Amino acid sequence: MGNFLLFSLTISAVLLLSLIYRFFYVFWWKPMKHGRYLNDQGIKGPPYKLVVGNTTEDFQLRNEAQLKPMDLSHAIVPRVLPFHYRTLKTYGKISMTWTGAIPRVSIMDPELIREVLSDKSGCFEKTKLSPVLKALRMLPAFLTGCCELISRWEKSVGSEGSCELDVWPEFQNFTGDVISRTAFGSSYKQGMWIFQLQTEQARLLTRSIRSIVIPGYRFLPLQVNKRRSEIEKEVCSLLRGMIMEREREMKMGNVSNDDLLGLLMESNFKDFQEQGSSNATAMTIEEVIEECRLFYFAGQETTAILLTWTMVVLSMHPNWQVQAREEVLQVFGKNNPDFDGLSHLKIVTMILYEVLRLYPPVVFTARCVDKTTKLGDIILPPGAQVSLPTLLIHHDPEIWGEDVEEFKPERFSGGISKASKNQLVFFPFSWGPRICIGQNFAMIEAKVALAIILQNFSFELSPSYAHAPCNVITLQPQYGAQIILHRL
Repeated sequence: MGNFLLFSLTISAVLLLSLIYRFFYVFWWKPMKHGRYLNDQGIKGPPYKLVVGNTTEDFQLRNEAQLKPMDLSHAIVPRVLPFHYRTLKTYGKISMTWTGAIPRVSIMDPELIREVLSDKSGCFEKTKLSPVLKALRMLPAFLTGCCELISRWEKSVGSEGSCELDVWPEFQNFTGDVISRTAFGSSYKQGMWIFQLQTEQARLLTRSIRSIVIPGYRFLPLQVNKRRSEIEKEVCSLLRGMIMEREREMKMGNVSNDDLLGLLMESNFKDFQEQGSSNATAMTIEEVIEECRLFYFAGQETTAILLTWTMVVLSMHPNWQVQAREEVLQVFGKNNPDFDGLSHLKIVTMILYEVLRLYPPVVFTARCVDKTTKLGDIILPPGAQVSLPTLLIHHDPEIWGEDVEEFKPERFSGGISKASKNQLVFFPFSWGPRICIGQNFAMIEAKVALAIILQNFSFELSPSYAHAPCNVITLQPQYGAQIILHRL
């Protein structure tokens, strides 16, 4: 009995020492080693704090910034990313911060940005892309969604001819409806249910992000984590069922390629038929599921954000609203937009680009490196991250000029390549191999929706509107976007 007890105590002591060693290695020795390695290359930043890194400081500054709205201006960086803004001012344009025990190197040099986004070395994590979205086939769904939106707004305006609306939830519902139609076609109802689940998932994730960071928090058996897991399983199950049903239809020769899922499946099915199971480019069901989920987020969330900030900005700059309306009426009159006419909307396109510059949907992009990686003159250790702070880059006066905080759509009169000193610094949807798969979708949907809105309404900011952009996964209006609509 005594020997057994001694053996048990020995095993327990070994396990305890192993856990202590593991904790020490992951949360102290490794971060200290990586920190010195990057510091020796001249990359500085706030000091590492055990386990949490800089996340507590980041959240504290962000929460302080969100206590009250800001002045009605486009100088939004200090409010949206106060910790990153302070780090940039203190340590320069190539600096490092700590996301927990992981070092994150922020890059604002255009040539290094090109290297990360083009990813010719294959060192930066990336996903497979879906086929080019054939937006021409999607136009009827865009128009249907727009007409329903305008009809709702007409009822709200009523006989008085004007009303106040929070356009942020309006556009979220609108783009959710459109993405369900264009992504899943005949499976529209299932698509809407997926949209509702994804929306709930985003709310739960937002709650987690706003909470104090606790290592392993998402693994704790809490109700919020349980619900997130349930949603994850249900969304994957729904998508898997829809994909397998399409797969069966294609094998029977019943090809439906008038929605995104059909286009994706058709392309993948052809690749598999041509090259068989050895084809490295053909996607698995799990990868198709991930593409659908990514497209849902990219096509729904980014378009809703783009339209919301465009309405806010055009309310702040009514002269550009007038110019955009005149152009839309000149191209389409009172008719529904058609695909050919969209390419003639030069002023509308310039406006959308400038809104995306000032209010990019995703304010920074992070990439992981899984092996020692050379980036310019920098050597990144395995496990490090590279951050491209899109919002800071889009608001950098050295790139865009001293009028960087002004709304000047004419910057883009010669296209993206001539808008700044370096064409690689405008990437609201990312760029290169990882270009947001919803980019074409978002831009075309935004043009169609904005054109139809301009045909039917003029609009201005409500006195109840509080200017408060904040980063909650995406760049959102903290208190909503209250707009007064006037029927034309």
